[in-house]
Amino acid sequence: MKNHITLTTINFVKEKLEGAEAGHDWFHIERVWKLSKKIAEKEGGNLEVIELSALLHDIADPKFHNGDETLALKISKDFLEEIHVNAELIEHVLFVIKNISFKNRAEAPENPPLELQIVQDADRLDAIGAIGIARTFNFGGFKNNLMYHPEIKPNLGMNKEEYKKSNGTTINHFYEKLLLLKDLMNTETAKRIASERHNFMLQFLDEFYKEWNVEL
Repeated sequence: MKNHITLTTINFVKEKLEGAEAGHDWFHIERVWKLSKKIAEKEGGNLEVIELSALLHDIADPKFHNGDETLALKISKDFLEEIHVNAELIEHVLFVIKNISFKNRAEAPENPPLELQIVQDADRLDAIGAIGIARTFNFGGFKNNLMYHPEIKPNLGMNKEEYKKSNGTTINHFYEKLLLLKDLMNTETAKRIASERHNFMLQFLDEFYKEWNVEL
């Protein structure tokens, strides 16, 4: 049963993300929110922090806002204050939003709270498997990137700034991010789910190369 704060947040996020790129729209948020709750059923954690963090984690993804990493925090803080969420809860939610990103993993806290681990796992799970493949190609098309080029190799040593500016091929993105995520999961529940989705991506890549090279 959704409480008033959750429902208000859902409506806010739906409105804010109307017309967003399909890999980072309301349906992405909804999947991360539902995954977070399922992981929390097994792992525990403060469900209020988990739900609000999951719902607001991509309210202003920096890649669609000139790399601004402060905007999501500001929008989330203003919104949560406006609906009278207590200051301690807001602080926890903002901490999760600030530290969830793959590109910021080098700056991540050493002992992340369980709530951050869970929402981060849910977000990363939505980046792999069948949905992850679909989202990756959708975003590649959105940026008009090449699907694949045999002579353009993955850049595996990118720092944060290089990663943010990267316009490599969509297939390279599997090696630069997606295939790394399985080993970055925090919770045992997410690790089990990730293993299955990871294997599906490997099967997809095998088939992709066969078809690309016209191996009949």
